[in-house]
Amino acid sequence: MTNYDVFNGDADGLCALQQLRLASPVDSHLVTGVKRDISLLKRVHAEAGDQVTVLDISLEKNRAELERILAQGAQVEYIDHHYPGDIPEHPALVITVEASPDICTSLLVNERLDGQFRSWAVVGAFGDNLDESAQRAAEPLGLSLGELTKLRELGICINYNAYGATVDDLFFPPDDLFRRLSGYADPLRFMAEDETFVQLKDGYSDDMARSAGLVPQVKSDGHAVLMLPGEPWARRVSGVLGNQLARDHPQRAHALLTSRPDGGYVVSVRAPLSRKEGADELCLQFPSGGGRKAAAGINHLPEDLLDDFVDRFRLRYP
Repeated sequence: MTNYDVFNGDADGLCALQQLRLASPVDSHLVTGVKRDISLLKRVHAEAGDQVTVLDISLEKNRAELERILAQGAQVEYIDHHYPGDIPEHPALVITVEASPDICTSLLVNERLDGQFRSWAVVGAFGDNLDESAQRAAEPLGLSLGELTKLRELGICINYNAYGATVDDLFFPPDDLFRRLSGYADPLRFMAEDETFVQLKDGYSDDMARSAGLVPQVKSDGHAVLMLPGEPWARRVSGVLGNQLARDHPQRAHALLTSRPDGGYVVSVRAPLSRKEGADELCLQFPSGGGRKAAAGINHLPEDLLDDFVDRFRLRYP
């Protein structure tokens, strides 16, 4: 039997897998990539008797490949918090999907494991910009404010590492980062002992400093649109910058458009934190769009659709 662990390369996907494999260690093929690389099941060639675990990957975007894997006789466990579309029924499929704007995959895994590795779920929730959910999940841990702040910092830095056009834009490939995390049941110990965190923290600080001069191209009380250059630092910072802007301006929606090397834009949308809804519906109106209610994106917005996107964004969040 072969095990496949298929996971989004962001903080939520990594921390979800971290919890599962601390609880149930197995040798597995790791299938992952940059944040926007979500068609991961295409890379899984499972056979009868194989076990496939899928974490934090849109079922709606992977349904055909999921059905192929099930037809080949593999067992699949699927845990996710994105819009799923129609969920297939199959005796070999065990699925947990909840698309609430206040839940993430790491928190769903935490529930399944009865809080066994709760601190990693807190890191994942902070990385997914779910600060209130992370704080609630952390209450049984009895952490000091300083310790909780450190977990939040780690979540942001792990999430930051996932953004880029390719793995070459990242400080660490997500599979390598998982291997670095995997030896630590305690994320605070990882931060204290492994130089990986220092590299991520320094990179995050440098890239966020470069973003400080960005100003919205379009702005109102209800929305803001920022254009980012097609440079590695901008590709790395786009997601965490969107999260920070959402926290700084909770009544406002934000759209960050980063120029792609091959033309067009990568789009990150954050709904207002005061009403976490509509980001997925907006992005699904465009090819390669998807996500969840509070945060969504478009992998490739052609230049000739830019004005249309901005118009729809402004109408959705006036």
